[in-house]
Amino acid sequence: MNIAYLFPGQGAQYVGMGKDLFEYSPAVRELFEIGSDAGKLDLAALLFSGSEESLRKTDNTQIAVTLVNLAAAQVLADFGVHSTVSAGFSLGEYSALVDAGVLSRNDALTLVVQRGQIMERVSRHLDGAEGPAGMMAVMGHEADAVKKILQDAGVEEAYPSLANSPVQTVVGGSARGLAAARDALKAAGVRKMIPLKVSGPFHTPLMAEAREAFSRILEMVAFSEPAQPVYSNVTGSRIMSSGEARQMCLDQLVTTVSWVQEQRQILADGADVVLEVGPGKVLQGLWTALGKTDSDWPGERCHTAGTLEEIEKIALMLEKEEQRVG
Repeated sequence: MNIAYLFPGQGAQYVGMGKDLFEYSPAVRELFEIGSDAGKLDLAALLFSGSEESLRKTDNTQIAVTLVNLAAAQVLADFGVHSTVSAGFSLGEYSALVDAGVLSRNDALTLVVQRGQIMERVSRHLDGAEGPAGMMAVMGHEADAVKKILQDAGVEEAYPSLANSPVQTVVGGSARGLAAARDALKAAGVRKMIPLKVSGPFHTPLMAEAREAFSRILEMVAFSEPAQPVYSNVTGSRIMSSGEARQMCLDQLVTTVSWVQEQRQILADGADVVLEVGPGKVLQGLWTALGKTDSDWPGERCHTAGTLEEIEKIALMLEKEEQRVG
């Protein structure tokens, strides 16, 4: 049975996430110690009793979400469930690289701490008199259509950053760029745009300074050859080598996340069961949303695996399925 793990990224976090996994598994508690050392903060306190505002800070969010992603994968393994395919949404790609054997857990946690700090710093440099840089969701339009509207209107400092679904695209930009983008999109007939609680224009060319700074950090980290299929946000297809994985970690900072293409490729490559491994249900929602345009899309095939209760149910479901097929 081909089991694909999809790891969520920034925006999936919530106070209390991972607490049941922490209490259940000694291996998860050890993982929290590794993460706390990497981030130089008490992650159990941040996740279980911290404020939403503190958890939402990019430099805290990235280590926190990655930690819970890896914790969920650990508990799945404790129940005898293992992936054959790995992918991650935005920040979640680092969890996928761990799952596929490309990065060690220690290196991944250290990298996302430094990545988060760099991205937060660069984002603050982009803040202006008009307000902070950020992101907004554009409803009802795919990424290529949004890109064309912005280009035709001559909008600067705003770009499609996340191709979430055929009916949802996220645009990132400076405050000035986002204001111009809103005007252009409204003039083109877009009716619904939602500001997101994100502190920077991630996955856009505005993060070029972050890419340059992060490149020096990546040079010091060992990347291994993928032990199983793992997919890139940049290309929407498989990462074929350790060198490509390293390059994708850089390019992802300034390039649109091609999540629609990535999901379609995972299914085309033969995934039987898809699990969202980590906090929340964002990726399950995006998987299901493809059914709005792909009439034969198996929306029921994606299950959430972020809590102990969900993982127990999944382990039982997979056990019954294996018995059924013999």
